[in-house]
Amino acid sequence: MLEALVMTYGYAMIAAGTFLEGETVLVIGGYLAHAGYLELPWVIVSAFAGSFAGDQLYFFIGRRQGTALLEKRPRWQAKSERVRALLQRRQNSVIVGFRFLYGLRTVTPFLLGASGIAPGKFMLLNAAGAALWAVAVALAGYLLGHAVTLFFAEAHRYALYGALFIAFVAMVVWVRRITKRKR
Repeated sequence: MLEALVMTYGYAMIAAGTFLEGETVLVIGGYLAHAGYLELPWVIVSAFAGSFAGDQLYFFIGRRQGTALLEKRPRWQAKSERVRALLQRRQNSVIVGFRFLYGLRTVTPFLLGASGIAPGKFMLLNAAGAALWAVAVALAGYLLGHAVTLFFAEAHRYALYGALFIAFVAMVVWVRRITKRKR
């Protein structure tokens, strides 16, 4: 039953998860591809589509309401200063690589939109960054699955449970971060 759920909705869940943030979702997707529940090329395509679409949306929201949104979210102020400093030195590199900068992924597209970067330039560099990120992180999950298989010859019997365990641990870490931020 769980297998059928993953095989039926796995790609949609990856796209939705990467639309919002995504590293954990994509690592799990790569792991499930190694275990044979999903196909790695489609995991990568789903992650690319979700990540690209989400960041394009956030960019355009930032273009229209960037300053107002930042004023309403004081926690983003420190992150926005770090991103602005990076933008002054390496604009193209920031656009391509912001997904790889932990803690800056959610605020960066807003800031990029608010900074006046041309939409066409952002779209091209965002597509390149989304493609690099989707391939790198999905392969990391896939290789994680390979490593687990090497160390545990019987891992294929428990692959789905392993993915659920990873998802559970990731969820606990995420909830702890949110709880910590609220304090």
